[in-house]
Amino acid sequence: MELITIIGLTAALFTTVSLFPQLLKVWKTKSTKDISTGMFTLFCGGVLLWFVYGVFVKDFPIIFANALAFVQALIILAFKMKFK
Repeated sequence: MELITIIGLTAALFTTVSLFPQLLKVWKTKSTKDISTGMFTLFCGGVLLWFVYGVFVKDFPIIFANALAFVQALIILAFKMKFK
């Protein structure tokens, strides 16, 4: 594996894992009052577009990171709607 791919996968891992503590906190506390709906909506749109971009340029780290980030952010948004 090339060094640039390792760097990309490491960046993908860091940014994707960064959402997981928020997701766990929302799940455990059932509270989303301090989460911005606008920010997470824009974030979902951004990572979805990055995913599409990654597919077009055939870049696995971009596809991987943004697919996982999109799913996590979408779950947080769903919790935001559910726990209003």
